[in-house]
Amino acid sequence: MSTPTTGGTHRAHPGTAREAARPVRLAVTDLLGLGLLGIRTRRTRAALSALGIAIGIATMIVVTGIPASSQAQLMRELSALGTNMLEVRALPDQDPPALLPTESTAMVRRVGPVTSVSAVANTHRLVRRSDRTDPDDGSGLTVLASRLDLLPIINARVQHGSWLTPATERFPTVVLGAVAAARLGVRDVPAGGGPGQQVLIGDRWFTVVGILAAVPLLPDIDRSVLVGWPAAQSELGFDGHPTVLYVRSLEPAVEQVRAVLPETVSPQSPADVLVSRPSDALAAKRATENAFSSLFLALAAVALLVGGIGVANTMVISVLERRAEIGLRRALGAHRGQIRSQFLTESVALASLGGIVGTLLGLAVTAGYAAYHQWPVVIPLGSTLAGLGGAAVVGVVAGVYPSMRAAALPPTEALASN
Repeated sequence: MSTPTTGGTHRAHPGTAREAARPVRLAVTDLLGLGLLGIRTRRTRAALSALGIAIGIATMIVVTGIPASSQAQLMRELSALGTNMLEVRALPDQDPPALLPTESTAMVRRVGPVTSVSAVANTHRLVRRSDRTDPDDGSGLTVLASRLDLLPIINARVQHGSWLTPATERFPTVVLGAVAAARLGVRDVPAGGGPGQQVLIGDRWFTVVGILAAVPLLPDIDRSVLVGWPAAQSELGFDGHPTVLYVRSLEPAVEQVRAVLPETVSPQSPADVLVSRPSDALAAKRATENAFSSLFLALAAVALLVGGIGVANTMVISVLERRAEIGLRRALGAHRGQIRSQFLTESVALASLGGIVGTLLGLAVTAGYAAYHQWPVVIPLGSTLAGLGGAAVVGVVAGVYPSMRAAALPPTEALASN
């Protein structure tokens, strides 16, 4: 007898129902496509929303990149001058005037860590372009007696002509600083170091044999007319007391040398001796200029905040305008996580777009500003990465609420809103 079969009854495999209920995961490319859909269809709104992010990131890079470039230029200038140079001079405004001893240069040379020392002295004479100019008009220039070994110690160089020699330092010859040459109308010296035009110091004519290049950290030298030490004594009645000593020492011993110089230079009245470091003054000046960096960083943070609010506002409006799209996708099987991921991706993409544009803008402004001032271009990697990362974080934060609101819409309500 045959066994009857169960007519029309079909039992599905248990795994089939579980597979049908399992949500479909979106591929990364599909998620990016959905996330960029709102940006592509509403380009003007997306650009305006990303503008706040771009301004914030660009400001952050500029206010860190420009001071970094300025700092690099400062280090270059300090390296050119040398951070181991000290200036020694008598205190000003003394009655009677304080004078450095005539033997002070030789006394400083005896200090162990000192590697070199040179001196200049104010002759208190006026220099004129010709004998037809006002005898009391010295054009704001200083006539200095100079030692032959001055240039290498202050890192100066001759731009035209030649420096004083053991022969010319005894004769009425001068070398002009860069500013002094411009004010006296001396633009060049004949090739080969030959004599150039003459200038009048007191009632004596001196021949120009050289012009120095600018010395950025020693503007007094730029505004000086330099005469050989023996010629200043014989031609201008110079008394031999130096005005400024330039001292080089071993780098590790700079502070120790600085401490003993007053007693070394003037044992009888060390309080009348002032020892300074030209690099300190420049560093303090640059530190003052860079004090505004923190203020601009705060402005960059405000711009980022405003940009984040703009992105959040754009995303909320996008959710309201695309309720029908959200309802249709939910009706076709998209679950809340996919809707949430779509709008969160759009927010991050919008903020990242602003971050990329802001980074490029900040790099361009920093490079252009540094090039204009002839500084080395320095772009802090940390601020650049922080800017891009900050833009992504702003996108995430700004997109959390709109994405959750979109995911919470019931399909029927979203479709009915159309």
